[in-house]
Amino acid sequence: MKSDTAVELLAALAQETRLAIFRLLVQRGPEGLCAGDIQTRLKLAPATLSFHLKGLSDAGLLRARPHGRFIHYAPDFKVMNTLLSYLTEK
Repeated sequence: MKSDTAVELLAALAQETRLAIFRLLVQRGPEGLCAGDIQTRLKLAPATLSFHLKGLSDAGLLRARPHGRFIHYAPDFKVMNTLLSYLTEK
């Protein structure tokens, strides 16, 4: 991983709401949650949630998949683990 990529990923997480969303989804696992469930659990306004989901998705930390009328969001564990490896490599 290049350092500029790591900076971009860390910048996406360097905000309280985005970090809370990402942590919730990591805890949920690969199946993720639909946007409405994220909104309910974190008590976020729809526009606020959309803004932060877009930021995390644009950075490559989340994957969105349609499921009927809903969109499910899940962390991209490969990207997350690559970032963690980069941060801990000697």
